[in-house]
Amino acid sequence: MKCMLLIVVLIFIGQTLGSLIGLIRRPKKAFLYASLAFSASMMLGISFFQLIPEAANVMPFYLVILSFLAGIFIMRGVDRILPHVNPGLFKDEKHPFKKAVSMLVTGIALHNFPEGLAIGVGFALRPELGIMIALGIAAQDVPENIATIVPLYGLTKKRMKSFIIIVGTILFEVFGFIVGYYFLKGGSLFLLGSSLAMAAGFMAYISIDELIPAAKIKENPKIAFASLALGAVCSLALSF
Repeated sequence: MKCMLLIVVLIFIGQTLGSLIGLIRRPKKAFLYASLAFSASMMLGISFFQLIPEAANVMPFYLVILSFLAGIFIMRGVDRILPHVNPGLFKDEKHPFKKAVSMLVTGIALHNFPEGLAIGVGFALRPELGIMIALGIAAQDVPENIATIVPLYGLTKKRMKSFIIIVGTILFEVFGFIVGYYFLKGGSLFLLGSSLAMAAGFMAYISIDELIPAAKIKENPKIAFASLALGAVCSLALSF
């Protein structure tokens, strides 16, 4: 029960802390780009240093690869069916207000669900694994939500409304955790391993397709590469 409570706290703390920081003081663009690069690196690190190795421990590696690729293709399909505005690439002059807000919120939700799924599946396999994944995701949620709430506040012009919207999207991460844990708890190791690898594919797609382009690495090479390296080191440290 204590482990479950810790997971819930970690799910909320990273996102709410990042949102509050972004609302209290609008960060400079360089910091936003660095945050996005760090988030991308953390998500890739969690995928390759934690999720995939754990999946490989309970199922043949070729099935891990197939499940990982399935996660990428599923996320690509969702991305095409539910087009959304990426926070880091947001251009408010191209979209009417209501549509822009709804598309931005859709983008946030698409990020949160696979994160919660990864935590839930990891927790179903081993509680300590779920906690480590939750720690890594909470760490990357702080800078990611700083980068997310700034354009949202730019749209709504209301701090409280922006914060409530962000807090509301956290429920998608909670839902992902519920799906990953309660639906798969007690299931076969094959099913758990496949779900871990698929969650890794979800997170890898988000990182490569959205966060890394949004970080504008070519425009800020020194800061971006330093942030990428820091994210990799942090995610690697959490895997031990």
